[in-house]
Amino acid sequence: MKKYKIVQIRSRIGRPGVQKRTLDALGVKKMNRPVYVNASPQVEGMIRKVSHLLTIEEVNE
Repeated sequence: MKKYKIVQIRSRIGRPGVQKRTLDALGVKKMNRPVYVNASPQVEGMIRKVSHLLTIEEVNE
C-alpha cells in the first residue's frame, strides 16, 4: 500500500481557517514532525490544497 510522509515546513500562522483545518485533518500538528498517511483520493486532494506548506515524500511499505 502506498503511503505519504508529510512534513510541515512553513508556518500555519496567518493562513485561512480552511487551510488550518486541512492540516489538522491530515494529522499535522507541529512543524518538522513527520506524519505518515495512507494514500487515497481524499488525502491527495487535501495535500494538494496545502502543498505550499508541506514537503511530501512517497514511502513504500
